[in-house]
Amino acid sequence: QVQLVESGGGLVQPGGSLRLSCAASGSIFSCDAMGWYRQAPGKQRELVATITSGGSTNYADSLKGRFTISRDNAKNTVYLQMNSLKPEDTAVYYCNADVASSWTRTWRNYWGQGTQVTVSS
Repeated sequence: QVQLVESGGGLVQPGGSLRLSCAASGSIFSCDAMGWYRQAPGKQRELVATITSGGSTNYADSLKGRFTISRDNAKNTVYLQMNSLKPEDTAVYYCNADVASSWTRTWRNYWGQGTQVTVSS
């Protein structure tokens, strides 16, 4: 089975930075589009950023300039660099990816378990 595991979350003060990682594991043939979403207390899950296998990126307008998404295709890993963090960035951050199984060669969409990011003084 394929699974996505996020890491790098934690507590940071306003203005600080964090780098999140998400690694896909299992019987993986390839990862296509990957991305990050977040869900803050009392709010719906929202797009943070996505990146294609070719490196094309898409960001939520409000996050452009502060967040940067990148990936390492050889490691089946996607990253999210978060700078100038604000209290309103506090949320559970979820990894998402389209992954092809080595056995079935079928593309399916997967979600990670989420990692908590708390921005507070």
